[in-house]
Amino acid sequence: MPRMEADGTRLGPLELVDGCWVVGDTSRADTHWVAFRPDGLHQHGPDSEGQLTPWSRIMLGIWLTWGKHARHTNDHGVYTFRGMVATREGGWMHMTLRHPYEDVQLRFDQHARPYRAVDTLRLEFLLRQLIDDGKLHLLGDVEWVGRAVACLVGGKNSRLTQRALRRAAVEALATAGPGAP
Repeated sequence: MPRMEADGTRLGPLELVDGCWVVGDTSRADTHWVAFRPDGLHQHGPDSEGQLTPWSRIMLGIWLTWGKHARHTNDHGVYTFRGMVATREGGWMHMTLRHPYEDVQLRFDQHARPYRAVDTLRLEFLLRQLIDDGKLHLLGDVEWVGRAVACLVGGKNSRLTQRALRRAAVEALATAGPGAP
């Protein structure tokens, strides 16, 4: 697998890499990551051509957990006192799919850089809001995601209430606009 270069824009584990938004570390050949493509989420792995999950199949939430194994769903909120993700063993994107109904976990490896709790939670709330609004396909629009991410990055590593996170996601959606048709 060719090495992909990061473009510098990021929100927690999400970053722009070679013109594609990716969750996870793409810098090493032995890693797992999830790409946001126009046709859906594409899981990449070291010894695999990958697996596509079409946007239309994702029906309930997308949430992130941290740990080496997907069964560590209790590790949803393991953060340090300084507001950083505490574990370095990797992460998982969890979701429920339709036709047939199934729970799926997509693995990603963490970057060497630490993730701020506020950034990962804002990403999670953005994903949830897109599902609630029936607009998850917008994640396949590179420019739209860039505008949404620009609204969510920065600021204090605080304001982690559900209300504040939901408000930030709604504001990012409004600011990013309707996306490409």
